[in-house]
Amino acid sequence: MVDSIGVAVIGAGMAGKAHAAAWRNAPSLFAPTLPPVRLVSVCDVYEPVAAETARRFGYARHDTDWRAVAAADDVDVVSVVVANHLHREVVEGLLAAGKHVLCEKPLSDTLEDARAMASAADRAAERGVVGRIGFTYRRAPGLAAIRELVTDGTLGRVLHVSGRYWTDYGASPDVPISWRFTGAPGTGTLADVGSHLTYVAEFLAGPVSSVSGGTFTTAVTERPVAAGFALRGQDVPLTGERAVVENDDYATFSARFGDGTVVGSLEASRVATSHPNGLVVEAFCEHGAARWDQERPSEIGLALQSDGSRTGGYRQVVLGPDHPYVAGGMAMDAPGVGWGQNQMFEYQARAFLDEVAGVVDPLPTNATFHDGVHNMEVLDAVARSAAADGAVQTVAEAVHA
Repeated sequence: MVDSIGVAVIGAGMAGKAHAAAWRNAPSLFAPTLPPVRLVSVCDVYEPVAAETARRFGYARHDTDWRAVAAADDVDVVSVVVANHLHREVVEGLLAAGKHVLCEKPLSDTLEDARAMASAADRAAERGVVGRIGFTYRRAPGLAAIRELVTDGTLGRVLHVSGRYWTDYGASPDVPISWRFTGAPGTGTLADVGSHLTYVAEFLAGPVSSVSGGTFTTAVTERPVAAGFALRGQDVPLTGERAVVENDDYATFSARFGDGTVVGSLEASRVATSHPNGLVVEAFCEHGAARWDQERPSEIGLALQSDGSRTGGYRQVVLGPDHPYVAGGMAMDAPGVGWGQNQMFEYQARAFLDEVAGVVDPLPTNATFHDGVHNMEVLDAVARSAAADGAVQTVAEAVHA
C-alpha cells in the first residue's frame, strides 16, 4: 500500500466542488483505513473561483493551468471536471505524467477523442496508472439496491425500463450562453444529463444494443452573451449581444437492451421548469417493479407480485444499513438517516482511492474509459436516429463492463 495519496481537482465549478469535497471526506468512509490523503491543489482558469474553492475545502494551494498539476510531484490523483471538449488534452497529459485520473462524464465531446482517451488509458494501465470515468449514479444506494433485487432474483429479469432526467438550468431564456449550449446536435441535454440516464438504464437492464425514435428540440434558440466570466446560476453583466443555441434542450429515444427483448424509453431535458435535478428510473420485472427518484434519494418504491392484489402496489422502502453503500459509508450509520447526491461523489472517490492504494476487498471499481466510449456510442446512435427521423440505429460498441 502506498504511503500517502496527493489529490487535485481541475475545474472548480459546481461538479468540481463536489469532487473537491469528496476527496476530503472519502477517507472517513468504510474500512479498512486508507493511507493519508493530502489535499494538494484546486485548478481553474478563473483564479478567483480556484482560490475560493481551495480555501473552502482545505486544499494547500490553487493553480490556473492544468499543466502545473501534471508537473507537480506531490499530486498522485486528479479529478478532471472541465468542459467536455477539453477532456482529451487534459486527461492524456495527466496520464502521460503518471497521474491517476478520474474524469467526469461524458468522456469527451467526440467519439474520436473518446476512443483516443481509452487507448491512452490502456497504455497508462501498463505502467500501473489508473484511468476511470465518473458514472456517479452507479453509487446511488437506491439504484444499487434495485440492481441487487434484479440480480438476486427478487425482482427477476427486467422486462422494460422507463427513465427521465428533467432539469431546468436552461429553462429561463435569460441564462447566458456557455459551452453547454454550443456544439452539434446531441451535445446538449443528451450529452449532459442524458449520458447519466443512459448508463443508469444500462445499470439495471444491460447494455443498449440499438435505439430508435431519436428526437431533439431546441426550445430557447438564442441566449444573451455574458460580459466576463459566468458562473452557473449566478447573475452576471451582459454585453447586450445574443448568440445562437446550437444543440438540444430536449432529447428522447427508445432503446433495446442486450438481445433486444428488453426495451425502454428515455427522456432528458434542461428546460423542465421546477425540476432542478429530476432523475427518475422505473424498472418493470418478472416478479414486480421498482422505482427510484433523485428528488427522494433515501428511499425506493417497491412492488412485488407475491404481495397479491389485496396488498399489492408500490410501497415505500426507506434505505438503511441493509442496503448498498449505507453500512460503513455514513458517519451516522443508522436506519432512516438520509443523504443526497453529494454522498455518491464520496463513494465514487473512495472506490477510486481504494483502487489506487491497493486496498484489499475494495468497493466496486469505477467505470473504465471503454465504458465511457460505449456511453458515447449510445449517444451517437441517438443523434444518428434523430438525424434520420427516428430510424433504428445500432450501437457500434455494445460491450459494457
